Amino acid sequence: MKHRISVMVAFTLVALVCATGSALSQDFPPAKGVTLYVGFPPGGANDIAARIIGRKLAENIGQSVVVDNKPGAGGNIVANTVATGRADGSVLLLSSIGPLSIASHLMKIPYDPVKDLAPIVMGASFPNVLLVSPESGLKTLKDFVDLAKKNPGKLTFASTGSGSASHLQGELFNQRAGIDVVHVPYKGGGLATVDVMGNRVTVYYAALPSAASHIRSGKLIPLALTGAKRVELFPDIPTIAESGYLGFDSDNWYAFVASAKTSPAMLARWNKELVKVINDPETSKLLKLQGLTLAPGTREDLANYIAKESKTWAKIIKERSITIEQ
Repeated sequence: MKHRISVMVAFTLVALVCATGSALSQDFPPAKGVTLYVGFPPGGANDIAARIIGRKLAENIGQSVVVDNKPGAGGNIVANTVATGRADGSVLLLSSIGPLSIASHLMKIPYDPVKDLAPIVMGASFPNVLLVSPESGLKTLKDFVDLAKKNPGKLTFASTGSGSASHLQGELFNQRAGIDVVHVPYKGGGLATVDVMGNRVTVYYAALPSAASHIRSGKLIPLALTGAKRVELFPDIPTIAESGYLGFDSDNWYAFVASAKTSPAMLARWNKELVKVINDPETSKLLKLQGLTLAPGTREDLANYIAKESKTWAKIIKERSITIEQ
């Protein structure tokens, strides 16, 4: 009897394994296609990266990959959409530092970035750049600081939304430089770029990828980079640290996540596919031309990085008493 039961159990396990493997093979790529959400309007750095990666991803998996822009609240609205949405592997989000590591320390949000969103792989990192209009007459970071000190509360800085990296970088620089520049949140980089070009806002803490063409054309003047190092794409742009504010170091980054209810096997498969795309020579070249630094790794690598960033920003927000109005 024991032998007969053991044989039955063995056959049952084999059947379950085969069924599971079959289900996974049928589920990938998702038959209904893939939706890659972006929390900002078209034309921004997040959108540019998503479309470059999405094109190659669609080619590799032989299935449609639709980039869907859902701007609002610095990317927090779409993060909640993904956190509470489909968990069958057909929905991905190229999220940013704001929803994943900053927002929860500044405001009440309807999702938990750790419990409700599953890390897949790091997409790219890059510094933001302080941009001004040629009409402003500003040429250097010192020019901006001097003008701000002469006009407290009268100058403005644009960001891609409350709780975004560009918002926090602006607040931090206000405090480091001892200036009072008023924050103006936008729903994305495209709208902020238009207003800084028109000199309707004084300065914009912009993602370097979305600003690159405007810098090259001379339509916008770069004052400084927020990261610790200069970038190969624009070696003449100094960092904030080089400009007299030692230790200022704040990069922006984008990472792929999905609903935490997605199966571990599906998440592992997406990690494999996205690492393959990001490491593809042609795709990598296109991304690097946007000023992006690529370092795709494991799901655990991303989880650890998000946790580290979250801890860093929580400390800074508390120490600097940074708040936002909701």
